[in-house]
Amino acid sequence: MTTIRSMILALDTSTAACTAALFDGSGDCVARADEVIGRGHSERLVPMIGELLAGRSADQILVGVGPGSFTGIRVGIAAAQGMAIGWGIDLAGMSSLALLAAGAPEQKLAVAVIGGHGELFVREFEGGKPVSELRNLPPSAAAAATSSSLVVGSGARQLVDVRGWGEAREAFPSASDALRLPETSRTLPPKPVYARAPDARAKEAG
Repeated sequence: MTTIRSMILALDTSTAACTAALFDGSGDCVARADEVIGRGHSERLVPMIGELLAGRSADQILVGVGPGSFTGIRVGIAAAQGMAIGWGIDLAGMSSLALLAAGAPEQKLAVAVIGGHGELFVREFEGGKPVSELRNLPPSAAAAATSSSLVVGSGARQLVDVRGWGEAREAFPSASDALRLPETSRTLPPKPVYARAPDARAKEAG
């Protein structure tokens, strides 16, 4: 088990939830905030972090890099980058889907998050670790690509309804689960993970 020696601030804004947590030098969560706000992450995130820190400081930041809401991810990463530069501390990215899976690490499950164009971001996990590729698929294809009975996330009900079997558990990421992630899922570059090609494409010269 990795020994945690510094205060860590974790945050994620990849879904309708705005979540942040502070961990002490032993890796214990000493403060957390989880709010389902829908939109408005840019207005709520910084005040939430200020309330959470309550005069304390962090030595490292972990930020959710998606996939999920295009705007939400960019808000979280921009805020984390600004704080890391201003405080002169380290910044790393963490998988937002793995963060969802960390809420139920004791079993195999699929994470399904609503993406753009009516599609779902899906990935399967077991023991908190990914056991399938990250995919962005229409609901019917996502249903065919998953075999786990339990499905969690904002797209869980949609996937289970299309598949016709399994347990759907609507859930949002909680930053308080950040240190439950395997190291490979919380040492990512602090850059957005979109899991799909951009909608806008450069026009070819002709």
